[in-house]
Formats: sequence, C-alpha cells, structure tokens
Amino acid sequence: MESNLRNTKEKNSSSFFNLIEKIGNKLPHSVFIFVILAVIVIFASEIVHRMGISVSYFDAKAGKDVTVTPVSLMNREGFVYMITSMVKNFTGFAPLGVALVAIIGVGVAEYSGLIDAFLKKIVMSVPGKYITAAVVFVGIISNIAADSGYLVVIPLGGIIFMGLKRHPFAGIAAAFAGVSAGFSANLLIGPIDAQLAGLTNEALKASGIEHSVSPTSNWFFLAVSTVLLTAIGTFVTEKIVEPKLGKYKNDKNEFEYSELTENENKGLFWAGISLLLFIIVMAFLIFPKNAILKTLDPKTSTYTLTQYLHSGIVPTILFFFFIPGVVYGKITKSIKNGKDIVKGMNKSMESMSLFLVIVFFAAQFISYFNHSKLGFIISVKGAIFLKNIGFTGLPLVITFIFLCAFINLFIASASAKWAIMAPIFIPMMYNLGISPEATQLAYRIGDSSTNIIMPLMSYFPLIVAYMNKYDEDAGVGNLISIMLPYSLSFLIGWTLMLILWYLTGLPIGPGVFFKIM
Repeated sequence: MESNLRNTKEKNSSSFFNLIEKIGNKLPHSVFIFVILAVIVIFASEIVHRMGISVSYFDAKAGKDVTVTPVSLMNREGFVYMITSMVKNFTGFAPLGVALVAIIGVGVAEYSGLIDAFLKKIVMSVPGKYITAAVVFVGIISNIAADSGYLVVIPLGGIIFMGLKRHPFAGIAAAFAGVSAGFSANLLIGPIDAQLAGLTNEALKASGIEHSVSPTSNWFFLAVSTVLLTAIGTFVTEKIVEPKLGKYKNDKNEFEYSELTENENKGLFWAGISLLLFIIVMAFLIFPKNAILKTLDPKTSTYTLTQYLHSGIVPTILFFFFIPGVVYGKITKSIKNGKDIVKGMNKSMESMSLFLVIVFFAAQFISYFNHSKLGFIISVKGAIFLKNIGFTGLPLVITFIFLCAFINLFIASASAKWAIMAPIFIPMMYNLGISPEATQLAYRIGDSSTNIIMPLMSYFPLIVAYMNKYDEDAGVGNLISIMLPYSLSFLIGWTLMLILWYLTGLPIGPGVFFKIM
C-alpha cells in the first residue's frame, strides 16, 4: 500500500511545508527517533556538565532561590539511573495509564457498533461545512476536563472526517490543534487558570509587589480567543492541511454510508437514554455542596472538585462509553453475553500495541532529558537573555511570547515553566507598566502555540498511534509536518490579537487591563 502521506497536491502547498513533509517522510520510525533523541541527550548532558554551566533563579512554586547544575548521564551514576529507572519511566509515563483505562470503555462502544452508528447519524444530519469548525471548537473547550480531549476528541476527529470521505489525518490534526495548541483558550475558567494565577501571585509576593491576580484575570481575552482559534484552525485545515494530504485511500478503514436500520436507531435511542441517566447520576455526585466526588481542600477548608478533575475524569470517560456501548450492543444483538464485552475490551487493547512500544522509548527520552536538567538551563538562560536585551512596551511583550513558544519545546509542563519565568518577568514588566495579568497572558499564548510540535509533550506518542490506525507509515516527523501550519498560524494570529488588545486598551479580564492603571 502506498503511503497516504505521499498522496499530496503539490500545487496547493507551499514549498516550505513540502520541504518539512519530505524531511518528515525520510525520518526513521518513531521508535528510533526517540532512541536517537535519547542518545543526543546523553552526550549533551556530559558536554554541558563538563562546561560547568549552571543557572540560578527564584522558583515561585518552591518559594526560594534555586541553583540548577546539569546532571551527566555518561558516568557511573548516570548509567545506574538509566538502568534502574527504565521500568519506572515506562510504567510511570503519565498518558500510559489514562489511555489504557479510557480505551477499555471506548473499545466496548466501538465493538458494539455504537460509535459507527452515532457517527453515521452525525454525518447524515450535520452540514459538512460546519464539521471542521465544530471539531476544532470542541477540542478547545475539552481542555476544561483535563485529558478528555486527547483521549476522546482527537481520535473521534479522525473517524468523523473519514466518515465524510475526508482525510482522517486532517480530522486528527484539527482536533489536536484545538485540544493542545488551543490549551489556554476557553469560554470557561478551568484548573490551569487557578494554577498559573497562584504562581503569578507567588512571584509578586517574592518581589514585594502588593498586587493580586485572580484566576479570571485573562478570561475576556481567552474567551474571544476561542472564536479566533476556531476560525484559524478551520482555515488551516481546509485550505492548507487537507490539500496537502490529498485524498485518503484505504479500503480496510473505509466508512460505509448506509442508512441506519430500525434496530440501529432503536439501539441509539436506548444508548442515549442510558447515557442521560449516567450523566444525571454523575451530576448528583459532582455538583451538590457536599457531593461524594468533592474532596476537602486543606488550604481553603472547602470541598472542591480539584482531585476529581485531576484523577477522576478518565474513569468517567470509561463509563461514559462503556454503559451506552453495552446497552446498544444488547439492543442490536452485537453483544450477546459477557464474553462479547471482554472481546471488545481485548480488541481495543490490541490496537494499542504499537502505542505501548513507542511509549517505552519516548518515556526513556523524556526521563533522561528531565533528569539532565537541560530543559531548565535552556529556559533560564533564555529568560535572562530576554531580560538583558532592554526592550520595552509592545516589542518586549511580542519577544516574550516568542521566547515562551521556544522554551515550550524543551519543558512540557506549563506550571513548571511559569514557576521559572514568572519571578523573572512579572516584576520586570510590572516596573515597565505592564500588568502581571498581561504578562501571564503573553506567556500562555507562547506556551500553548507550540504544544503540537514538541515531541517532549507526553501525549505525542498517543497522537502518532491514532495516525497509525490509518497509515502504519506515519511517524513523529509526519505529525510535526502536518501540525506546523497550525502552530505558526495560532502563534501569529494570537499575537496579532494581543497587539490589537494592547493598542485599544480593551480589558483582558474583569477589571483587568494590559497596562497598569
């Protein structure tokens, strides 16, 4: 089978993106890419260690000054670390457990035929011209529920596009752009807003600045950003990515357009009823003042959903698909007994085999990189460089955004980066008349935009696995080449929006402006 990645329409693609794609096509398998990156980190850690490079900064999360020195992996201690941490790196890899748990429920729903029937219903009832925007928008909104976007929205994006006879990679890319590159945008206030605001306040406190930042401080700007990024994501998908990918050809995964039978419609109805009942039960477990799934926050002495949002979303996703999947299967007779349910679970796990192999090597690379402290050193050095340039006003803010976008390629955690950068840039920009809320906002723009092109991002291997379902030749290089137009477009479009906000003086949140009033 000829790789779909080569089935492109050259005349509709820029030479730059064609070059990126050609490079991506020539890269080795994803497994070997992570092996090569791990070897590079091993040698780089030794070189930087021998150079005696170290950095000092105030860690807003720890509340104290920290000095970081590189850790070499090319010595006795490094060798012992790599050998003894190998299993832990794999089993402790964050997306591994959540992906395997969620896929159990999804597998049952897929085995029963529920997902196919539901998607047929969507394809035949929703105007095709709105599908792309809907996929990007839902991806952006999904970040309010932790990992659900990566586990549900992105794979469904591929399935929906295939059902519309469009390239499934384009659906995966559109959803991935919304979920990950649009991570900071949302119509609602989420956990990340509170987390970053807390780090900003720690930086303000350490600097002796009497100012407090609220979790809602960026709300207005980020709510409007949801609309902007949906429009940009739709344009990039339909005008750049899809023409570049061309027509998808794979008979094995072809989606049938046949009308739903009476039995399938009956199954969908009762599956919907079961899902509605599940949602009602979950609402009683979540929303009342002392709901069962709320836990006591020792800092505020109140019951909150923080722990549930952090650790309980994935099991909820499992049952969200499992329950209606079983009901649909029983109605349509695609599931006759418990053995069929287990078959569905087993089949879903079989589809994750390549993901498990990729994750093993990706986990080693990410662990080595974090252990070596190279990411922290690059981040602090970059922050100090920008501080010493001497820019002020809008040029400083724009440069800061692009610095954050670059640093994001080396440290995946948004809070870890902000803990390093906030104590440096919050007081610096405050003294230049730029509000702490605006500095935090600029950071979030840069931090989100390059999520989709960074192999260090923990969910990157999972996205590659989604692509492998449709083309076994797809790899890390191909994913980056597809996502690069989104990353650049989001970064530029979002920055232009910020410039407009800066020049017009519009509020970025309730009672909050770009400049210190």
